[in-house]
Amino acid sequence: MVKIITTILILSVGVMAQSDSSISPVADEIKQRMIKGNSWRKGCPVSLKNLRYLHIKHLNFQGKTVMGEMIVHKDVSSQVVDIFNELYEIGYPVQKMKLVSDYKGNDWQSIESGNTSAFNCRNATGSKKWSKHSYGKAIDINPIENPYISRSGRISHKASLVYRKRVHQKSTYADKAVLVKGDKAIQIFKSHGWKWGGDWSGVKDYQHFSK
Repeated sequence: MVKIITTILILSVGVMAQSDSSISPVADEIKQRMIKGNSWRKGCPVSLKNLRYLHIKHLNFQGKTVMGEMIVHKDVSSQVVDIFNELYEIGYPVQKMKLVSDYKGNDWQSIESGNTSAFNCRNATGSKKWSKHSYGKAIDINPIENPYISRSGRISHKASLVYRKRVHQKSTYADKAVLVKGDKAIQIFKSHGWKWGGDWSGVKDYQHFSK
């Protein structure tokens, strides 16, 4: 009986360990994904050695605990894991979390898919300067539910149009993903020193957090 219980405990610990968030250097396999996927190339403002690959536990829109992946700068890697652990604890859901490389580095396609992501070597929207994403110090979370709205009020992604009004209306996971000023999810990011695009004047980028 003791042996059986011990075995069960060992197996349980193993399962828990697999579902814990983790941080690791960018391995060769991930490097090749990033290069082939056009999210990193020579000339980017940050080297691969200064980036970290995160395996992150989160709730999806079906209420299930799943593992996602993200690339961020090494200086904020531990902080990002802490943030998502806290988001998980309050039940904040993330539709999906895949590397932008899986979308050929195409930010539009990543957003259309509802993908939460961080590092992507690209210019800032409407600018010739590097985006904070190019340094691995910005995160776009649930981009469909939290759209970028231009100064003229334009929303580019059709699925986001229903989220123009920033209120919680339904008891669905998608609705829980909507970031409204004062929400606990926003306060978690801010408590770690991250700024929210929903606070910007003129342009609103409700999905965007940066350090």
